[in-house]
Amino acid sequence: MDSNGYSDPFVKIYLKPDMGKKAKYKTQIKINFLTEFSYEIKHAELAKKTLDVSVWDYDMGKSNDFIGGCQLGITAKGESLKHWYECLKNKDKKIERWHVLLNQNNVEADD
Repeated sequence: MDSNGYSDPFVKIYLKPDMGKKAKYKTQIKINFLTEFSYEIKHAELAKKTLDVSVWDYDMGKSNDFIGGCQLGITAKGESLKHWYECLKNKDKKIERWHVLLNQNNVEADD
């Protein structure tokens, strides 16, 4: 949170292991967080990937502050792992779920 008590949040989304620039999505500051995204990837390759979602507070002139994040993939646990399996089982189907943000950062601050 900024010194004025406000936050300028944005979201970073990566599909790892990295596929280059195509693997990264980043939202604008203070937009509707119902932004949709998609990746062009073969279904057979998806099981080997991890989707890393992180929320950041934009700070002009200094490093952005990590707010929280979650990962979906074979190494996830609990509800995140269930969500990942549901995505793998339901090819070409839109799967939506809410996740608790954890205080675990797997993305660089200024990527």
